[in-house]
Amino acid sequence: METAVSVLIGIGLSATCGFRIFVPLLVMSITGQLDMLRLAPAFAWIASTPALIAFSVATVVELLAYLIPAVDNALDAVTVPVTVAAGTVITAAVILDASPFLTWTLAAIAGGGASLAASAASNVLHGGSTLTTGGAANPVLSAVESVFSAVMAVLSVLVPVLAVLLLVLLLVFGIGLIRKSGVFRGQTPARG
Repeated sequence: METAVSVLIGIGLSATCGFRIFVPLLVMSITGQLDMLRLAPAFAWIASTPALIAFSVATVVELLAYLIPAVDNALDAVTVPVTVAAGTVITAAVILDASPFLTWTLAAIAGGGASLAASAASNVLHGGSTLTTGGAANPVLSAVESVFSAVMAVLSVLVPVLAVLLLVLLLVFGIGLIRKSGVFRGQTPARG
């Protein structure tokens, strides 16, 4: 049962990482220091004071960078592999009492997959915002994503089942919107 809860926490935090890389790491550091989150021994450093300071600074820089439209698009383009790696490490960090093989398999599939899905969703949102508003709405979208990321990271630690359920509902809703909009339909122009 503990492994299942750990995996849910990892999925929630990793998905959050797909929106903002350092927010879930900062939440992990804070909750680890407050003994609200247990970390695997190899990842205890995440709850250290130097890590807390580093994640705090990185979070502030990341949040500010996403408020600049040209920078947010550049970040979206280069952060996908970083979010997958971070999501994998985040999930591995919270899985306790499992074999290394099981830990890293779950971390790669669940954590890396969740962060990749969230990152892809964020990139689609930012791309659509850039196309439809010329980037003018991107700072608002980025601010909403930042708040969402923080709330979901905290929920992932405190109520992991609810966090994962909300993420699944958001994913289903998002897929429905994308399908309804026709963005990914393989339509060919009509021949006259």
